[in-house]
Amino acid sequence: MSRTETVRFRHSQALLVAAVIAFIGTLPLASIRWYLLPLLLIPLAIGVWVWRAGTEADARGLRLRALVGQRRIDWERVVELAADPRGRAVARLDDGEVLVLPAVRGSELPRLVAVTGRPPSDPTG
Repeated sequence: MSRTETVRFRHSQALLVAAVIAFIGTLPLASIRWYLLPLLLIPLAIGVWVWRAGTEADARGLRLRALVGQRRIDWERVVELAADPRGRAVARLDDGEVLVLPAVRGSELPRLVAVTGRPPSDPTG
C-alpha cells in the first residue's frame, strides 16, 4: 500500500489566539444583557474558521475547506495555478472558474506544484 504525501496549508494560529482573546473580552459585554449573548458567536465562529479552513493537496487533487463544507478538485480539472495581485494563490479550472485557495500564498505555489508529481509547464510556450 503506497502512502501519498499530503501538503496542508492553514491560516496562522495567531488568529486562533486572537479569537480566544476576543471571546474572553466579549464575555463582560455579553453578560450585561441576555440579548447581547449572540455577540459571543462572532469570535467563536472566527476561531472555528481558523481551525478548520485551509487547503490540502496530494497527488490526486486539492481539497478546499471552509468554515462550513469542503470541496474536492482533481488535478485534471486544474488548468492553471497562479498568484493574484493580492498575493493569494488561485486555481483556474477547465470550465473557467477561478478559485482562491484558502490559506495558500502565491509564494507557496512551488510547494503546491511539487506535490502533484508533474513538472510545471513552461509559460513561455
